[in-house]
Amino acid sequence: MNAEQLYEKLLAKLRGLKQVESFELVGLAMGGAWIAERLAKDLGLPHFGVINVAFHRDDYAEKGMTALRTASTMTTHLPFDVNGATVILIDDVLLTGRTVRAALNELFDFGRPAQVGLMVLADRGNRELPVCANFVGEEVSVPEHQILVLEKDTAGKFSFVLEERE
Repeated sequence: MNAEQLYEKLLAKLRGLKQVESFELVGLAMGGAWIAERLAKDLGLPHFGVINVAFHRDDYAEKGMTALRTASTMTTHLPFDVNGATVILIDDVLLTGRTVRAALNELFDFGRPAQVGLMVLADRGNRELPVCANFVGEEVSVPEHQILVLEKDTAGKFSFVLEERE
């Protein structure tokens, strides 16, 4: 799967949506924030938000210092009034739905949006929670013992790599 092609597919969907509706882009740290930043630039939007889910994760105790490091390197930042906004959450990979649940908890700490959508580059299926993305680059099949990691090069181009699950 080509992450750049998936990005272009999602960008085209948002260009169409932008013609009929206003919305706020919010990327989940880290990969989703990279995507949101690039989408905002390519769409000519004045800003984008970032949500860090570290403190709302249901596995926070297991993640420990890893969660704290991500929370300190890319903090939640929402440069708009959440109340009444249409928000599109963006993440690189959707799997169990637990990260999205944590993102919703963090988002609602800042207010009550009118509507929340979800956009992902890759959907791996295997949900543990009733979460479904509104915009999906591609549904993918990855062995359970591997994770799909989004990488960004110095030019800002995206690629996916497969890594063994720890």
